[in-house]
Amino acid sequence: MVIAAHPDDVDFSAAGTIAGWTDAGIEVVYCIVTDGDAGGHDDAVPRSEIAPLRRKEQTAAAACVGVSDLRFLGYRDGQVEATLGLRKDLARVIRQVRPDRLVCPSPERNYARIGVSHPDHRAVGSAALDAVYPDARNPYAFGELRTEEGLEPWSVREVWLPGGPVPNRYVDVTGTFDRKVAALRAHESQTGQMDKLEEFLRTRWRPRRPRAACPRGASRKPSRSSIRRNAKEIEFRLATWPVSGCP
Repeated sequence: MVIAAHPDDVDFSAAGTIAGWTDAGIEVVYCIVTDGDAGGHDDAVPRSEIAPLRRKEQTAAAACVGVSDLRFLGYRDGQVEATLGLRKDLARVIRQVRPDRLVCPSPERNYARIGVSHPDHRAVGSAALDAVYPDARNPYAFGELRTEEGLEPWSVREVWLPGGPVPNRYVDVTGTFDRKVAALRAHESQTGQMDKLEEFLRTRWRPRRPRAACPRGASRKPSRSSIRRNAKEIEFRLATWPVSGCP
């Protein structure tokens, strides 16, 4: 399961990795917290049309990497805070989907790559981690999820955090790079003006390639998105969460 702040976040950060997972038969679900209603580049498009447009684009992008189950929470773009309400909403989706692996933004500010540290990203990352532990697994946290909605507790086994300051996992996405690009191109309102999108993706992580210790000719990135030729995907911080034994 992937939790993202905005439409297109998952495609910039991890679409190549996700394509590899779905190719391997792993079912992936997206939970998108905002509709990206503060995005876009064309003043001629009424703001009232942006949210439904971006939902449509994200749905098309997800199809490029084998994902068909998307849950949109409808929060306002640029105004997300790690509130109890958001924690409850995310705990609800976790209990509904019951994932073994969860991908969500890092709640830490990355001063080396400030773009990934958008306030919405950090707020969603913080709320998502709190939803994983303790909210989703504690039967008495947001007890109404269980008593009124019939959602039993669920323990996520591991969490992948793209974009954080201390990555410890890199994914070679050379074989799925084309699908990552296709997913990003589906976000036409965001990437339509990026004539050199593929070049941008190929060079974005080049300074970090030595850290990933990739074989020559392959691309690896700390867990984020994919690139072709020397394609790496974003840096991920991998955290494992004991299924039992936590207080």
